[in-house]
Amino acid sequence: MNNILQERLLLVRERIAVQCAASGRDPQSVELLAVSKTFPLSAVLEAYQAGQTRFGENYIQEGVEKILACRALAVCSDIEWHCIGPIQSNKTRLVAEHFDWVHSVDRLKIAQRLSEQRPAGMPPLQVCLQVNIDGGANKAGVAPADALDLARQVAVLPRLKLRGLMTIPEPAPDYATALAAHQAAKALWDRVCNAGVAMDTLSLGMSADLEAAVAAGSTMVRVGSALFGAR
Repeated sequence: MNNILQERLLLVRERIAVQCAASGRDPQSVELLAVSKTFPLSAVLEAYQAGQTRFGENYIQEGVEKILACRALAVCSDIEWHCIGPIQSNKTRLVAEHFDWVHSVDRLKIAQRLSEQRPAGMPPLQVCLQVNIDGGANKAGVAPADALDLARQVAVLPRLKLRGLMTIPEPAPDYATALAAHQAAKALWDRVCNAGVAMDTLSLGMSADLEAAVAAGSTMVRVGSALFGAR
């Protein structure tokens, strides 16, 4: 096993636990999603051997290749695969047929295609809506003002299960700025839930800002470089 990767996993989990303690939260309430995009299958297997079972992929074709390779190995057939990158209409079938979760649904058309193309023999596809929480000009995501309507539309689609919201705010210059963006996402999540849409997941935070995300209420942090190194 790669000792460096094992040490990095421990350090990231410790960061989560320390921030949970500071925020009065149970560390078990925050899941770690290892973002393995651009890294080889060997890195996924090393992280898996160290106890990591949730992996996120941004590039759909690359992700599918890893999924197929992993599922051919009985020892890692229990890996949970999350699509966290943008989805074009011509790639929805690949996502629907291979991934367990998708975090990046930002319009009804994509959700409808995923619903239609999810194989009947598979469990429902777990879905988070991507929200452009701070209005970044080059960022994907539904506008916060439209999130509730989209959530209501997605929640009733067959073969999908709406789980929550995901955001990728602009890189923050400091902790306070990062915290404010994540708190805005948590406030939006609360509003959608209070409007009667059942959700349990808030996918916030990456390597650089996971402390601010956990403090704001994230239930799933997406960590790549802090685990696998620079790309």
